[in-house]
Amino acid sequence: MVSSNGLATSQPLFSFGLISDVQYADIPDGRAFLGVPRYYRHSLLILQRAVKEWNSHQRHKFVINFGDIVDGFCPKDQSLDTVKKVVDEFEMFTGGPVYHMIGNHCLYNLPRSKLLSLLKIHTLDGRAYYDFSPVPEYRFVVLDAYDISAIGWPQDHPKTLEALKILREKNPNEDKNSPTNLEGPERRFVMFNGAVGKEQVEWLDGVLLESTNLKQKVVVCCHLPLHPGAATEETLLWNYDEVMNLIHRYNCVKVCLAGHDHKGGYSIDSHGIHHRVFEAALECPPGTDAFGYIDVYDDRISLVGTDRMKSTEMHFTPPS
Repeated sequence: MVSSNGLATSQPLFSFGLISDVQYADIPDGRAFLGVPRYYRHSLLILQRAVKEWNSHQRHKFVINFGDIVDGFCPKDQSLDTVKKVVDEFEMFTGGPVYHMIGNHCLYNLPRSKLLSLLKIHTLDGRAYYDFSPVPEYRFVVLDAYDISAIGWPQDHPKTLEALKILREKNPNEDKNSPTNLEGPERRFVMFNGAVGKEQVEWLDGVLLESTNLKQKVVVCCHLPLHPGAATEETLLWNYDEVMNLIHRYNCVKVCLAGHDHKGGYSIDSHGIHHRVFEAALECPPGTDAFGYIDVYDDRISLVGTDRMKSTEMHFTPPS
């Protein structure tokens, strides 16, 4: 890589692969609610090409899957085998661990109690949030966007009941998956989204405090987008404002990465944090791709996208 003044810049500290919204199912192609084509079988071929590409670099330390590993239209008697099949494809990555997060389509297929072990998310009490540090200078925080959710938990679980209460208060529609008549960011209060619960917010606060003390830069990963500038309003985390208010109290978070909003998006918020939402593998017609990798430097991260995934340079704002 060459900088604007013609001098070669340093090698990245590390690199990692990424993909989002594979939503594989062994069913004929279909369309989203708004008519966008979906290529359920082709998405597995994209993942296979992605893994082959990541392996060929031989320098990626890990891969992050941004959720929705299988599609909600997957026949329920095939859910378990389908999830295993896609996980097996991810496991073909030879460079290091694969980090998964739970999306709504995962939860349409299997309860989180089953998903966590299949996705090798080792946490307590059904939680799907965690953090890791690939190098001392950086920490990755993976949020559980369906911590408070009407899907995935048992029907009588306190987290389900809390989610249903939120939906009753915020969404007057009979169909709680419909944002009809909701305005602006209020359109996010639909059943296919969820929230970060109180315990998780407190955990995040502790992680950001520790990262600040260790002078680490933090990358926040979440299936649901955290900023309206980077995503369609009906795809946002229910309490994205609460989460971002917390994040903005610290200077350590540099980037928030997400999936879920299939068209992708990018913005920089008022505090200089980059928000990048990834284009979905599911919506790639045969012969096209959407995956990539990120080179991580001290002062920026550089997304190198393949085909429909747009490359993005994200330079960090120095703390004021």
